[in-house]
Amino acid sequence: MHPPAQHAQGLLSSVLVQLIVMIAAARIGNRLLRRWHQPGVIGEIIAGLLLGPSLFGHFFPHLSQTLFGTHASTAITVISQIGLVLLMFQIGMDFEFGHLTRRRNRNAAIGIAAASVSIPFALGFAIGELSARSLAPTIAPLTYSLFVGVGLAITAVPILGRILREFELTQTEIGVVAISAAAMNDVTGWVLLAGIAAYASARFSITAMGLRIVGIVLLGGVAWFGLRRLIRRLLVRMPVENGQIPPNLMTVVLCLIFAMGICTSKLGIFTIFGGFLTGLLFHHDREFVAGWRAQIGKFVLIFFLPVFFTYTGLRTNVLGLTSASDWMWLAVVLVAAIIGKVIPVYLASRASGFSRTEATIFGSLMNTRALMELIVLNIAFDLGFIPQKVFTMLVIMAVVTTVMTGPLLQILLPRAGYTVPVGVEA
Repeated sequence: MHPPAQHAQGLLSSVLVQLIVMIAAARIGNRLLRRWHQPGVIGEIIAGLLLGPSLFGHFFPHLSQTLFGTHASTAITVISQIGLVLLMFQIGMDFEFGHLTRRRNRNAAIGIAAASVSIPFALGFAIGELSARSLAPTIAPLTYSLFVGVGLAITAVPILGRILREFELTQTEIGVVAISAAAMNDVTGWVLLAGIAAYASARFSITAMGLRIVGIVLLGGVAWFGLRRLIRRLLVRMPVENGQIPPNLMTVVLCLIFAMGICTSKLGIFTIFGGFLTGLLFHHDREFVAGWRAQIGKFVLIFFLPVFFTYTGLRTNVLGLTSASDWMWLAVVLVAAIIGKVIPVYLASRASGFSRTEATIFGSLMNTRALMELIVLNIAFDLGFIPQKVFTMLVIMAVVTTVMTGPLLQILLPRAGYTVPVGVEA
């Protein structure tokens, strides 16, 4: 066997071993959390973090190095990102437009999105200004503060989408308003992130930012008024039969998903939103949606998502806080993150006519940050705009605020007249 072939076989074996560990650990975490009547996705997130330097890499460094290496391999990185794109396609397909025809729900989504970005961003910026001298003395204070603001402002659309699916809320009024507001929140967050990164790198341009926003609007218009009509014709020519998606149709759909991902990536709002936007265009065809779930959906949730969780966990070490001052600042970040999301969203929901319980549910859902937050943090950390300790604090904040969501929904949903499903498979 030639050396290149030997290298390829060795790489393949290494990646396969990693995938076995990731998928098995995520499924164990999923089942354990479900036994405690919590969303299985939370167990998958925790399993991913535990496989990294926070536990496994800390106590078994040599074994961790042998298994995963110093950094996640390129293959694992690519697999994890493909999984996110496909997950967002599924979330987009489940998006129930009917509820947004009501003026109250449209206004609520916009109001909740605005509240969930502006107030947390302001609080995060204030924390950055106050902590810059002690936590980030070598980083430009304004840059550091802006990134902390974005860190508190983000909401995790992929994890929120999975939680809505597990609680069977994707086609309810609450679920649609929440995912709509979260999508607006994340688009705003990514535009802010791109602008701040450009400013921090001395490449900021009002013209470039304006063109990026125009590009986002144009892409949405082309997709909605152009691609949607073409997709309708495509589904008529290649219909789903007996719940099976034809191979040619599957090929076209996958190519379209990835092409839209490239477009949104070029616009600076992350590849996964291309998947979400494409899913919206297929939402109307219920037979296609059912066929996709049966043929592809389970595989995405069981294979791709655990890889993403573990990939992020391998880059995250939550054991980096050592002093009393560190823990004090962590407490400040946690309190600001939770209050800054829940209270403004509650007030915006109440102003839109929702009940107190429903408004509290919205606050709990929008407080979900999870791994979308970790993506933002990794970008900021890689760029050198937040220090290691602050990175660790914000990671802990992201996990805590996400873990809160399940227990709160268990309590609040019955009070709002919803049935909490038991034992629903991920």
